[in-house]
Amino acid sequence: MIDHISVGVSDLERAAKFYETTLASLGLARLVTRPRTVGFGKAYPEFWINLREGMRRVPPESGVHICLRAKTTSEVDAFHAAALSAGGGSDGAPGIRPHDRVRYYAAFVTDPDGNRIEAVTFPAE
Repeated sequence: MIDHISVGVSDLERAAKFYETTLASLGLARLVTRPRTVGFGKAYPEFWINLREGMRRVPPESGVHICLRAKTTSEVDAFHAAALSAGGGSDGAPGIRPHDRVRYYAAFVTDPDGNRIEAVTFPAE
């Protein structure tokens, strides 16, 4: 249903380094580099960062987050660790999130601009 997504960033080079490290854990790589935007993906750019000069940090109460699918719980763990090592923050450590309809394993991070990114997988019991 969704073809691609993008987030605004205040410092393109800083964000590109963060996302190169973080998204590699999910098998995504930098595919496109332009003066004001960078695209990441597997076969084509599915996740974009766009320079927004003067952008303020995204407030935690915005409620917006982007969720990316991981193949395994190990990928979720690696995503979280990579984000922290690249200058991001934890917004929810890796772990099982029981829900009334589905059981899933996820981790939440914030990028240097406060964008909230989640990695999720649905492990068999």
